[in-house]
Amino acid sequence: MRAVSVARTLAPACAAVAACAVLLAFAAPPGAIFTDVTARTGIHFLHRASPTTHKYLIESMSSGVAIFDYNGDGLPDIFFVNGAAIQDPMPPGAQPDKTDPRYWNRLYRNNGDGTFTDVTEKAGLRGSGYGMGVAAADYDNDGHTDLYVTAWNGNTLYHNNGDGTFTDVTAASGTRGSGWSAAAMFIDYDRDGLLDLVVSRYVAWDFSMDVYCGDRVAGGRAYCHPDQFQPISSLVFHNLGHGRFDDVSAKLGFTAHPGKGLGLAMNDYDRDGWPDIFLANDSVPEQLFHNREGRAFDEVGLDKGVAFDADGRSFSGMGADFADYDNDGWPDIFANALAMQSYAIFHNVHGTFEYVSDSSGVGRASMTHSGWGAKFIDYDNDGWKDLFVGQGHVMDNIQRSHPQLRYLEPPMLLHNVSGRFADVSATAGPAFHKPVANRGAAFGDLNNDGWVDIVMNCNNEPPVILENSRAGGNHWLLVNTIGTRSNRDGIGALLELRTEKGPPQYAMVSTASSYLSSNDKRVHFGLGGNRRATSLVIRWPSGAVQILQDIPADQILTVREP
Repeated sequence: MRAVSVARTLAPACAAVAACAVLLAFAAPPGAIFTDVTARTGIHFLHRASPTTHKYLIESMSSGVAIFDYNGDGLPDIFFVNGAAIQDPMPPGAQPDKTDPRYWNRLYRNNGDGTFTDVTEKAGLRGSGYGMGVAAADYDNDGHTDLYVTAWNGNTLYHNNGDGTFTDVTAASGTRGSGWSAAAMFIDYDRDGLLDLVVSRYVAWDFSMDVYCGDRVAGGRAYCHPDQFQPISSLVFHNLGHGRFDDVSAKLGFTAHPGKGLGLAMNDYDRDGWPDIFLANDSVPEQLFHNREGRAFDEVGLDKGVAFDADGRSFSGMGADFADYDNDGWPDIFANALAMQSYAIFHNVHGTFEYVSDSSGVGRASMTHSGWGAKFIDYDNDGWKDLFVGQGHVMDNIQRSHPQLRYLEPPMLLHNVSGRFADVSATAGPAFHKPVANRGAAFGDLNNDGWVDIVMNCNNEPPVILENSRAGGNHWLLVNTIGTRSNRDGIGALLELRTEKGPPQYAMVSTASSYLSSNDKRVHFGLGGNRRATSLVIRWPSGAVQILQDIPADQILTVREP
């Protein structure tokens, strides 16, 4: 079956959004790689954490951002999750207040000329509660991308009506959840053609747990370490069809393995054909859930070598990704951490993992940094996945106890040279010298020019948008999968791309990874100097295998499952 290709090139520069959602555009070093276009986008979002003198833990942790095409016009749009108003102190039983428009979540429509328009009210996406994360996907296979927004003490599922509006279907769907939800991920774990939903939860916490942490001097109170609070298990909702989900967390084995979950990512680590789940945990062992053919999951993090660092220590896992950075066909794992721990790279060796942060160059580059939103991306289209990490310490007064560290930090860009990483932040553009308090980061091609851009949502700050400056003449391919027997998004499909020159590349279709955020669904490949791909093999969740050959570069290729 021949694939349908759609190529669309828009105005070259995507305009700037606002100071802390970062839309980063990547190109080859040296010289400016990303251009901060925030001021030109027309986005006037300000994340509001509602900080208090009581230093409630939730103030330091939000929020995420999504890049997705809500109206089906082929232009990726942007959705920001926001906090809510907190009283200082919170009275017993009180809830965070989102009635003030300054605390609303915000949806911005891509106008196709580098600017965006706020369509939140028309879309019906103001939100409720203290927002945390977001996941975007077409859960009911109707051709329109839906949204799931997590929050403290209750989440919201929004059904996309296909006319620019959304309907809150949380109650009818059975997906509200409970506790402190963090990230969310759509995944067809049983490969039945319907997208299921996984939700990480952070700790067992509420406003009554008003623990005093830090020094008892003026300005000495600090956000508590998660060790002060008990772990809690993730949630899994099985899609029953017809808009209904069933909580199968206990049945699948997740309830037996509580953690302090933040970042979520998926891939098939042992290549058995079933999508597995990595959960980044904060200060307790990282978790890897092995999919037993849709019947249950086994937690195998310790057995497979991803639970701890090389010294057997847990670390503050926050953002995560699950992708093959060295092009050997086995998906690897990234999890960032707080300063003085170093970011973790787990290299997949035929189904088991080795901690290679030091030998890969990531450990040395990250030792004094704290990471959040992160993803492997090929920013210069050379055929090797590089690494972007948004940064900023969790403690806004960290310099009191550690003068060498900073609360606000610029992002980090690591260039992949045949499986080893070099820090090229210094030449990546002015935005990589501007300190912010990054939390969520989403990745996608906002202007459809074939170069990956980045949007960052920052804690209690405006967003920043950086556009890929396209330094260099490398070629690219953007693959948009449409399932028929599989889920319509093709989430979980495995792609293998080959070119005449350079190694093969591998990817899984997913909107999940990073920190509390949701990425452009389309799979991006850098082709280097190759003007065409010799072959593209797609292994669909249904079991179908599709092979395309001799594919011209520099296009958006839409592939429908046979």
